Amino acid sequence: MSGRVVWIVLDSVGVGHARDAAAYGDEDADTLLHVAQAAGGLDVSRMASMGLARVAGLDGWRDVDVRGAYGSMTPQSAGKDTTNGHFEMVGVVLREPLPVYPDGFPPRVMEPFERLIGRGTLGNVPASGTEIIRSLGDEHVRTGKPIVYTSADSVFQLAAHESVIPPDRLYEMCQVARGLLQGRDGVGRVIARPFVGTSGAYKRTANRRDFSLDFGPTLLTTLAGAGIPVHAIGKIEDIYGGRGIGRSVHTVDNRDGVERIKAALADLRAPALLFANLVDFDMLYGHRNDPQGFARAIEAFDRALPDIVARLEPDDVLIITADHGCDPTTAGTDHTREAVPVLVYTPRMARAVDIGRRATFADLGATVAEYFGVSQDVGESFWPLVKGAFS
Repeated sequence: MSGRVVWIVLDSVGVGHARDAAAYGDEDADTLLHVAQAAGGLDVSRMASMGLARVAGLDGWRDVDVRGAYGSMTPQSAGKDTTNGHFEMVGVVLREPLPVYPDGFPPRVMEPFERLIGRGTLGNVPASGTEIIRSLGDEHVRTGKPIVYTSADSVFQLAAHESVIPPDRLYEMCQVARGLLQGRDGVGRVIARPFVGTSGAYKRTANRRDFSLDFGPTLLTTLAGAGIPVHAIGKIEDIYGGRGIGRSVHTVDNRDGVERIKAALADLRAPALLFANLVDFDMLYGHRNDPQGFARAIEAFDRALPDIVARLEPDDVLIITADHGCDPTTAGTDHTREAVPVLVYTPRMARAVDIGRRATFADLGATVAEYFGVSQDVGESFWPLVKGAFS
């Protein structure tokens, strides 16, 4: 086919613990179901009509008529971070865990980093991003030293007040860290975390940037090589280090992301991939243990969905999925090891089709590859099942 694929990642919207979740301490995780229970139900009629309720076991929507392909995917990559999930989808399965630093980064990392940026640092501990700027923000403003922290994921995060270290300078510091964090210290992402505000009222801004490790060829680089443009929205460009991506736009929040998707569909010519990540579910609600906010964000996206569908041409394909879980009802604030939903819709679809529980996220990339007539060696395409539901 020669249409457009609109691939939307609802960051952290998992649909139940993966088979190996116990190894991660996540055997009780079920992000979407627990959010629905905490909120007393979810109004997700549009995604339910694509099969979401059947995938996630949501009460009240199981008998809705479905037009679309629906199922779930189980992660195979070691780890449960954004990097692992997104790269597995495009054909890179990370068999070995990326390094994590439960005791902070060692001197072999911090000493050259501080030397190269010309100043000391604060923190260097695993922490919640909002908590660490609350506890160390005043000292940072007073000393000019950036705040270094990590989490249960393979990340090096660098926070600074925008009036003390402007974002462009913070990005330069992150590039320094990215250059150092290779080999055995090759964390998945270095993340810039700018914030603003005054003592007791610091707030992170939308000027976050991610600097990812290079894992080699992906579906995106294959598409670029075949002359099929990739338009990225949200943090997609950062996750993949810009590799294989043509146009890109960063977003402020989910609402901005949806508006950017709609705007892109107005002028993006086929064939093309429009690849978006909506991060509020994860950043604002999952990590902050806020199931009510998570529920409101899911419902807001569901309400926006008809405006996206209305912009699809007959040969276009809409895909809705996630990259991992982040169950806000659990005791911790980290990501959770979960399966993720896969909803596929095209105006040509006449009925529902259950694509089952896929063995790897890479099946989605293989499906997109087959749609565009290119190949991805990892994963098994379910495009024939989707086509089988066409009118």
